[in-house]
Amino acid sequence: MTGFRNKSLGPTRRAALTLIGVGALAAGGIASARAAADDDEVLTEAKVLRDADVPVAGNPDGNITIVEWSDYNCPYCRKLEPELRQVIQDDGKVRLVMKDWPVLGPVSVTAARIALAAKFQDKYHQAHDAMMGVSSRLTEPRINELLAGAGVDMDRLKRDLTEHAQDIDAVLKRNNDQAEAFGFRGTPSFIVGKYRVPGVLSMTEFEQVIADARKAKMN
Repeated sequence: MTGFRNKSLGPTRRAALTLIGVGALAAGGIASARAAADDDEVLTEAKVLRDADVPVAGNPDGNITIVEWSDYNCPYCRKLEPELRQVIQDDGKVRLVMKDWPVLGPVSVTAARIALAAKFQDKYHQAHDAMMGVSSRLTEPRINELLAGAGVDMDRLKRDLTEHAQDIDAVLKRNNDQAEAFGFRGTPSFIVGKYRVPGVLSMTEFEQVIADARKAKMN
């Protein structure tokens, strides 16, 4: 892999940012993020960037895509959330793909399943924002309280959790398989254009990565 060589970032952060390997985001689509990821079905462009079952924020027609893997109980995800959204809003041409990746225990899984179930009543973003907007660790009663307060129809939510259980679990499996294939070890983790970003960046660093991703896209 080619290292990220932006001199404005410290050496540790530069080492963490890498261009995805040869063929990974080439014109033919995402083929493989690393040698160990030999299953082309895991990292196809359609599944990573254009999965119709995965919510999208920002500009849906943006010229750069950020893919975020996050966990609702991850304090770093919560801290980063408003800053990332501000960068995306200020830029105006970024498409954000929101991959729920519950890696911090059973309540995280419950939260991710509930958020995806809310999508069936067009309330995913309300559910997501409600759960990301708290500072304490989530519990199932607290999740229900937050979502009800965000305007989610809880009776409809329960029905959708049951009726769409297989679809929801399939999305979470795809998200997990992709994260593991990219070699991510925790949340939050990102793909920004052609860059693999396993960790938290500041607003300035995100702006720089987006700018460099645009340059890499043109090359």
